[in-house]
Amino acid sequence: MLEVFTHLADWAILQMGLTKETHLGSAVHFFIEDSTKIFVLLYLLIFIISLFRSQLSPEKVRDYLSGKSRWSGYFLAVFLGVVTPFCSCSSIPLFMGFIAAGVPFGVSVAFLVSSPLISEIAAIMLLGMGSYGAYIVSIYIISGTIISVLAGYLADKFHVEKYLALNIPKVAPSVCACSSMREKAVALVKYAHEFSWNLVKSLYLYILIGLVIGAYMHGYIPQEFFVKYMGADNIWAVPFATVVGIPIYASQAGIVPLVQVLLMKGVPVGTALVAFMSIATISLPEMMMLKKVFSLKLLMMFIGYLLVAFIATGYLLNML
Repeated sequence: MLEVFTHLADWAILQMGLTKETHLGSAVHFFIEDSTKIFVLLYLLIFIISLFRSQLSPEKVRDYLSGKSRWSGYFLAVFLGVVTPFCSCSSIPLFMGFIAAGVPFGVSVAFLVSSPLISEIAAIMLLGMGSYGAYIVSIYIISGTIISVLAGYLADKFHVEKYLALNIPKVAPSVCACSSMREKAVALVKYAHEFSWNLVKSLYLYILIGLVIGAYMHGYIPQEFFVKYMGADNIWAVPFATVVGIPIYASQAGIVPLVQVLLMKGVPVGTALVAFMSIATISLPEMMMLKKVFSLKLLMMFIGYLLVAFIATGYLLNML
C-alpha cells in the first residue's frame, strides 16, 4: 500500500530530469516520498486515534489511575501516557495533578516517563518505513514500556517520593460533566478532523526541517561515515547517542526523519532509537521544568536512571 508514495516520488524526480543514482536525485526522492507519506499517515491515523482520545481528559485519566493495583496501574499509566493528547510540557503539571488526586507515586512516575518517551506520532511515522517499520515500532514501544514500568516500580520500591521539592496536597479528583451520547456522537467526527488537521499544521514545519536535513544526510553523506562513528563496531556509539540528545529540544516529529536516515545508513537500531529517546525524554528544557517539582537529588536520580536505561537498552537492542 505504501508503494504509492515511492511511485509518486519516482514520477516527480523523473519530471525534474533527475535520477536516484545522483546525490541530488536521491535526496529529492527521499524528501518527496517521506513528506507525502508522513503527512497522509499522520492525518489518517491520528484521526482514528482521536476517536478514542476525544473521550479522555486529565480528570478521566486521574480517575482511571486512582484505585488500581500497583502493577496494573503501571501498565495502565504507560498506556494512557501513549494515547493521551499531552506533550511533555503538560506531562509535568498532570504528574502533579495525579499525585494530588491520590494516584500512587510510582504509577504517576510511569506516566511521566511514558508520556514523552512513547509517542504515537513517532510510532506512526516510523511505521511508514514499510515492513521494517513495523519491526522498529514494535521494538520502540516494547522497550519504552519496560523503561517506564521499571521507573514506576523503582520509585515505589525505594520510596523516592520523599525527595519531591513540593508538598503536593491530596485532593479529591474533580467530576466532569458529561454530554449526552447523542451530542458526543455529533461532535466526534468534527473533533477528530479538527484535532488531526491542527496537529498536522502545528507539526509541519518541524517535519519539513527534519526531512530537509534527513534528505541531505541521505543523499550526500556516505554510509561509511555513519558506520564508522555510529556503527556496531564503535563501542562508544550508544553512550554518545544517548548523551548528545540531552541539550537538544526538538519536536519528536522532526527527529523521526533523522532516525529513519540513520537506520537506512546502517546505524544499529539500538543506537538510533536511544538518540530519539534521549531527546524526547531528558532534554534540558524539560529537566528545567521538572526541577520545579523534583529536588536536585531526585532529579539526578531520574536523569541517571533514564541514561542507564537508555544505554542498556541500546546495547541490548544492538545485540539482537
